[in-house]
Amino acid sequence: QVQLVESGGGLVQPGGSLRLSCRGSGLTLDPYAIGWFRQAPGKEREGISCINIRVGTTYMLTSLKDRFTISRDNAKRMVYLQMNSLKPEDTGVYYCAKHSSNSCGSGFWWEVGPYDEWGQGTQVTVSS
Repeated sequence: QVQLVESGGGLVQPGGSLRLSCRGSGLTLDPYAIGWFRQAPGKEREGISCINIRVGTTYMLTSLKDRFTISRDNAKRMVYLQMNSLKPEDTGVYYCAKHSSNSCGSGFWWEVGPYDEWGQGTQVTVSS
């Protein structure tokens, strides 16, 4: 069973950057697909991005493509979310999760349903 732990959140001013990390433990992340989600106060959890660990194929919410980048380091069992030019509306709790079908491309990577393992989340606050 894979356990996921997020880190890297914090308070940042508008226009700033953060890099979130998702560390996998228990088993290698290699066969899996890992997604990033966020949840703003009072809103539903939103899919941001997904990456197929073995081949590196990535998927990103269209509205975030210019500012966010997902990547992985297989040896370190890490998945990263680089966030640039942050805005107050990026504020929320960010989660990483394992896709149950092991492929983002199997469909609906942006929805909560296909994911079966979740981290505890890391808070990102964008404010001046």
